[in-house]
Amino acid sequence: MNESSGAPGHMNSGPVDLVGVGLNATDTLISVSKFPAPGSKADVHSLKVTLGGQVATAVVACARWGLRTRYVGKLGDDTAADMHRAAFAGVETQITAVPNCHSAQSHIIVDGEGERSVLWHRDPRLAIAPEELKREWVTAARALLVDGCDTAAAAQAALWAREAGVPVVADLDDVYVNVGPLLENTDYLIVSRDFPARISEKPDLREALQWLQQRFGSRLAAVTLGTEGVLAWDGRQFHYSAAFRVPAMDTTGAGDIFHAGFIFGLLHDWPLPRTLDFACAAAALNCTAAGARGNIASVAEIEKLMSNGLRYAAFQQL
Repeated sequence: MNESSGAPGHMNSGPVDLVGVGLNATDTLISVSKFPAPGSKADVHSLKVTLGGQVATAVVACARWGLRTRYVGKLGDDTAADMHRAAFAGVETQITAVPNCHSAQSHIIVDGEGERSVLWHRDPRLAIAPEELKREWVTAARALLVDGCDTAAAAQAALWAREAGVPVVADLDDVYVNVGPLLENTDYLIVSRDFPARISEKPDLREALQWLQQRFGSRLAAVTLGTEGVLAWDGRQFHYSAAFRVPAMDTTGAGDIFHAGFIFGLLHDWPLPRTLDFACAAAALNCTAAGARGNIASVAEIEKLMSNGLRYAAFQQL
């Protein structure tokens, strides 16, 4: 069953600032002092059910910051789907509801340092197929965000965006099968730490980023490095932003909020250094509470951290 909804006063499938095509998830956060060794037991300090998913979280964050947003994805017909719909208040949604199906689920173990390990499950029926997309969902936007998990659908959306002059931002943490067509139509590649070396077979991060940008012709190739910040190559020079020091409770969703912050700066035509700083600050503040959307701070709070916040030391490979 296909369904759509929008914020009051907004026509469905009309112009938006950001459209996101990709994952949502229901996260069960399991808090422990330290990650258990194989065959051992560990006391659980707390269990908490929250909402996440790379694209869904970024879209929600951008909506809270005042951007007009659209989310394209799939849900089951369980209580988790109802939770997601409630959380999408203010977001236009183009959601396929899959009958007799559980929505995507993650069990996330968070240790005493705030680091998380993810156990993830998604029914194959929740995969987005290219034929389930509509071109106007993508082309009536100022930017497209994809995560690449449903690679063919993401590649189709990126192709439509490229043809319409809509910038494409990709949040990639895995070298998916047949990811090439997606990368070739991505303008801003913002990937996880291991991605550049895995796809380029170059162990040096700077060389791998340069290879990635040149090979696929993106405007920017960047890698997020947790407490070591973010490193980006624009085809001419490297840009680096150090991570902000905050009392971290849970790093779940930090990358998702980073991408949201990057898109916010991109759509406001900020210089790249300011955009990277904003994204780092937004990601840091989100880590101060539990869950992928634990603390989506206001723009004012993010800018305050940018102005006054302490930072970690620069990435050692710089």
